[in-house]
Amino acid sequence: MDLELFEASRRALGLAVPDPDERVFGDEDLEAARIGVTTRKAGFDVDQVLEANRVLGRGMARYADALRTLATELVLEPGADEREVGRRFAAVAEEMLPLAGQWLQHVFRLHFRQMLQHEAVTQEERMSGRGDARPQAVAFADLVGFTELGETVPVEELSGIAARLSQLAGEVVEPPVRLVKVIGDAVMLVGAQPREVVASALTLVERAEGDDGLPSLRAGVAYGPAVNRAGDWFGSTVNLASRHTARARPGSVLATEDVHDAAAEAFAWSFAGEKRLRGIASPVKAYRPRRPEPQAA
Repeated sequence: MDLELFEASRRALGLAVPDPDERVFGDEDLEAARIGVTTRKAGFDVDQVLEANRVLGRGMARYADALRTLATELVLEPGADEREVGRRFAAVAEEMLPLAGQWLQHVFRLHFRQMLQHEAVTQEERMSGRGDARPQAVAFADLVGFTELGETVPVEELSGIAARLSQLAGEVVEPPVRLVKVIGDAVMLVGAQPREVVASALTLVERAEGDDGLPSLRAGVAYGPAVNRAGDWFGSTVNLASRHTARARPGSVLATEDVHDAAAEAFAWSFAGEKRLRGIASPVKAYRPRRPEPQAA
């Protein structure tokens, strides 16, 4: 691994780059450098690898900060001097690091497996029609500006905001709509009927607007074939819902044409134009649902 690429990798991970003459690297750093060489020889694009490292670095920095907050609550006691606090931190770190490594590996495997399932389902749709998919309405709702917020507020406040979103979704979402999962700053909802899923998404967005502890929410809804695997949902419909969420305005819901057609009578709709979505070749029509105006007496 050449020095330039090594330094670029450390910067992408958010780590300091020491002077080349400093003797600060150990066996673990050498092994990491070998991994970099192997990755490069495997033919991966260097720029894409660096971007993946940036994502990893941001996530690991936030996780380390969360562990620091957790450890601080354990080691800080009234009357303890700096030496004692340092000793306790070292003891906690020695005990937690092996566990944290195992936990990170486990969580990564779960997410990687989920990604592979998603790709397999999408490929199955392309090659053989719809596979074992069935019609499903899928919605995502995420916190606007959550990533930028993470750069300006303490991690404990950030985790409190994410926890409040999870709590709010649990209060709002009722059967037959189901809250499938919470993904950091986003929640995923599914239901057999688009009308019910849109109603839940609108309620969630509205409740967030009136909650001083939350930034604005935005949501995207799609309707079409999706595959259920181990309680999670996969397929192009899930992709569409996620992509529409990214294009929705703060405090609004953006839906696909299929959702609009299936729930046309239940809401007041406005055409939001044709949207270019990441990973989808042609622009797609999008619509904004709103609560219907109350009927005059």
